[in-house]
Amino acid sequence: MTDRDVADGPNGEDLAWETLATETAYTCDGFDIFNQSVRLPDGTTAEFDYLSESEAVVILPFTPDGDVVVIDEWRQPVERVNRGLPAGSIEPEDDDPTAAAHRELVEETGHEAGAMEHLTSVEPANGFADSYFHYFVAHDCEPTAEQRLDDNESIRVDTASFDDLAESVRTGDLQDGRSAFAVLHYALFEDE
Repeated sequence: MTDRDVADGPNGEDLAWETLATETAYTCDGFDIFNQSVRLPDGTTAEFDYLSESEAVVILPFTPDGDVVVIDEWRQPVERVNRGLPAGSIEPEDDDPTAAAHRELVEETGHEAGAMEHLTSVEPANGFADSYFHYFVAHDCEPTAEQRLDDNESIRVDTASFDDLAESVRTGDLQDGRSAFAVLHYALFEDE
């Protein structure tokens, strides 16, 4: 069983849909949209569309003095600069999610981590996407390199205290869902 598999609970099989056919409705760099014909548990058939993308990493990077390395990035769908944490897709050349986290941290911030630990992994939107995010906490992050941004990234690097980030989640100022989840999860479980 992989970390993405979930065993059926009592009578879970009576909730399953049967996939009759799948076709690619749209494809682009970054994601695909699939259209499926499915049979529902009551025997009726229906159409279902979902977004498919590569697994991704999200990094909560701490400097040696305890600040968090954050990024301010233009987000075209909401047409504004968004504060968040470094994140990105796992690439074919990455050996595993940890390697991807190290790579993305350097690419987006120019910082390297002294240590990287797995925090959690989640399906953030499994009602309409197969997205899967691996969260990491990076320790002793130092600026050792230049950013290596993708051609469609506009990113400025900054730092913030963890308490300020947590407060910005509470007030609704930190609107990036991936980043807000990382901050809240870390705040809940950092003492364990």
